[in-house]
Parts: sequence; structure tokens; C-alpha cells
Amino acid sequence: MDSPTYGIRSIRQPRFKALCPSTTLCKQDKSFTLSFDVTMILHLPPTQYFFMASHSPRFLSLTRRAFSSSSSSSLGGVSMVQGASRGIGLEFVKQLLENDDKELVIATCRNPSASTGLIHLKDKFADRLRILPLDLTVESSIEASALSIKGTYGRLNLLINASGILSIPEIMHPETTLNKVEKSSLMLAYEVNAVGPILVIKHMWPLLKAGGGNGTGRSTAVVASLSARVASIGDNRLGGWHSYRSSKAALNQLSKTVSLEFARKKDPITCILLHPGTVDTDLSKPFQRNIAPDKIFSKEFSVQKLLSIINNVKSHDNGKFFAWDGQEIPW
Repeated sequence: MDSPTYGIRSIRQPRFKALCPSTTLCKQDKSFTLSFDVTMILHLPPTQYFFMASHSPRFLSLTRRAFSSSSSSSLGGVSMVQGASRGIGLEFVKQLLENDDKELVIATCRNPSASTGLIHLKDKFADRLRILPLDLTVESSIEASALSIKGTYGRLNLLINASGILSIPEIMHPETTLNKVEKSSLMLAYEVNAVGPILVIKHMWPLLKAGGGNGTGRSTAVVASLSARVASIGDNRLGGWHSYRSSKAALNQLSKTVSLEFARKKDPITCILLHPGTVDTDLSKPFQRNIAPDKIFSKEFSVQKLLSIINNVKSHDNGKFFAWDGQEIPW
């Protein structure tokens, strides 16, 4: 007798069938036990599945399982880092991969082929790291990334918005006086620091609702956007940096607003903002001269602290703004 062929069929997608040749079927006490190679379904959407064993010409119905609640937790979470080409974003990708050998990580940036750091991580974590192009200034690019993630994973459990712009040589500089404020700098800062991240949240929203906290140990999915203490209106005592301050303050307001919508709709998503401290990156390097050395953090230290906040976040933290040490920052 030929060996039977077993497949997986989604309740929500009855036409979908993924063959698992390594599946075996055993009869035990008039019931059937199904075993299969879990790697075969690693990237299936988190929904309910029932398993069909076919032995031509008859079909034998086996059992229905809640894939999203039990099996998904054994597979780990699916995390996305937007702005992952270098600096803090790249370090987030690295630590997420190193900290959990079940974590699937999606790294996005405008030009992945130019990121030697991501290429190196891909060589090391080929089976758990996916790199996607995403231009933060083009909404269709953001939407395309969301559709790609939906088709492969069907969910997200963590979204980190790590992009940020403070200065560009010969193009944009932090303003020290009102006389140096330019429309082009303001618009660019708002586009990268506020508009882009909120559009990423918009298009990843269905995936975050689908993922919730499944496979992570958290009660909800988490959206963590990198802000800055200088975005605080109540804590602004020095002025200056008009474009950067105001664009990050806009990100804070937008994030707070969507957090209220998540709560009102009872979506399993917690939205927080994070201040990483002054970190030794390309963004801060031109402005480190007047900062005490012990106040400048390494990327490794800052991301370790931020991930600790993310991993311990509770639903009542929704809409809050935290510094790297876990202290709340006033709006």
C-alpha cells in the first residue's frame, strides 16, 4: 500500500493546501494522532487549521486545532524593524535575532543592498531574517511591504519605528535660531520623523491585530517608535532644533492618538514611544562635543535597555512615553 499524503488546509482559506511529506499518522485507542515537521508550516498565517489525511480515493478527517494560540506560541514572535540599515535600528535587528532563536525578524530600509550590517546578519541568520525595501517617504512602498509580510507571515507581534533624521550635510542642519528655520528642512523632518512612521503603523495595523501577543509572552502586540526627550514640550528648556523637536513632538501626538483608537476598539496592541538616550551613532556624532562621555551610550547598551521596556510592557502602558531607563517623560 502506498504511503498516504497529508496536507494542511486553512478554515478561512479552504483552497489553500500545503503538503507535508514528513507527516505521519498513528492510530491510538480509536483516535488518530498527527505528527508533522513544524518547519513546513513556519510561515503560515496565524489562523485555525484542520488537518486532512488523504489516502486515495478516501479522505479521513482528523482534528481541528487552534494554530494561533498553541502552535504559534511555540514558533516565537514576528518582529519588524523599520529603519534597520544602521545605528539603533540595525542593533535592534541584531539583538532580536540573538536573544530568541525562534524569533522571526523583518528588517526594512530604503536600500537594503547598501547595508553591509544587514547583509552580514542575513549570512548569519538566513532562516530567521527577512530584508525588505521600504521607502518611508513613499506610501505605496510601505503598503507593498505590508502586503509582502501578510503573504508570508500573516501577522506581526512587534513593530519598531527606528527611523530618524536630524541633519544632512549641505542640506539640513539643526537650527540654533528662528532665522535659520527653512521650509525644506521642516518638511523633510516631518516626513521622515512623523509622517512616515505613522503610515507604517497604519499599514501594519491589520497584521498587529492578527498577531497580538501570540508567541511572545506579552499580552499584546507592541508598537514602539523612537522619539526623543527634546520632543517633550514640558521639558523644553533650551529651545533650538526647531525641525527635529517639532517633528518628533508630532510623532508623539500621532502615536498617542492611535493608542487611544487601539484601546477604544479593543485591539490587542500597545503603542509606546521610547527615548534611547544620547547614543553613539551617525545621527548624534556631530553633536557629542559638549556631552560628558559617560552620558553617551553605546548602541548595544541603549537597545538592551529599550528591549527590556518592550518585553515587559503591559496594556496599561499604552500611549506612554518612556526614557531608556524606564522613567516616563512628560509630554
